[in-house]
Amino acid sequence: MIKSFFDKKNINYEENASLKKYNTYRLDTKCKYLVFPNSEEELIAILKEIKKDNLKYLILGNGSNVIFSMDYYDGIIIKLDKLNSLTINDTTVSVGAGYSLIKLALETVDKGLEGLEFAAGIPGQVGASTAMNAGAYKSDMSEVVESVRFLNDKLEIIEFSNEDMAFEYRNSYLKQHPEYIVLSTTLKLKQGDTERLKEQITERRNKRLETQPLDMPSAGSVFRNPEGMHAGELIEKSNLKGYNINGAEVSKKHANFIINTGNATGKDIIKLINIIKEKVNANFDVDLKLEQIIIE
Repeated sequence: MIKSFFDKKNINYEENASLKKYNTYRLDTKCKYLVFPNSEEELIAILKEIKKDNLKYLILGNGSNVIFSMDYYDGIIIKLDKLNSLTINDTTVSVGAGYSLIKLALETVDKGLEGLEFAAGIPGQVGASTAMNAGAYKSDMSEVVESVRFLNDKLEIIEFSNEDMAFEYRNSYLKQHPEYIVLSTTLKLKQGDTERLKEQITERRNKRLETQPLDMPSAGSVFRNPEGMHAGELIEKSNLKGYNINGAEVSKKHANFIINTGNATGKDIIKLINIIKEKVNANFDVDLKLEQIIIE
């Protein structure tokens, strides 16, 4: 029994826990166990036990790019929040997978380091953001990642260089292998002008506040921008702004955002996504690609 293992090893966990505050859509999915490993060693021990008993599990970052399709996840959710070490040595930054990307971007700018300012509005954790090659303003993680430490499916610690990661737009080798788990990322930044970088971050934040529904639960951009086009524009031209299914709504502020205006479920959001895809395809012959991840 995994529960007795948690108790015996004094592992921090919750039973039948709500994930509402752990996903940015604020979906009230519950899980059988929610676990917070204190260290890489503890994470490996937990995973060994899970694999031994062939249990269902999921590594959850900040929950800022996921849609839970169910009301109850009959498995173990592992949160890496405590894998949040940070070492800054000149322009080299080594950071744990559970560290907030926004916090890291602001801290590096404070220290006069340039390269991560694009990430000052990305509400993910470093591990997941590395794996999915998160980005904004025509920059992304691939430009600053020097190396990545991760667990493979045999629970061996492997280190990849930037080249090994095979980064692409919102994609990487590790995203293609979701069974692998990022432990830490080393970034190579450069010296910059703190005041100029802070001004840039402030300008961009003000623009986001004007154009995006940051005051409502959402998970950011729903669809990737098709080549040479903007997904939001295609959705808006399909007259879908404000379209609502049980509280899941196409934002009136930015059509490539779905917001939770009440007690929407993951099923409501997925239903809305499918309607958007169908209408945009019918109107423009464009197959929109989902940027968010559906947990089933």
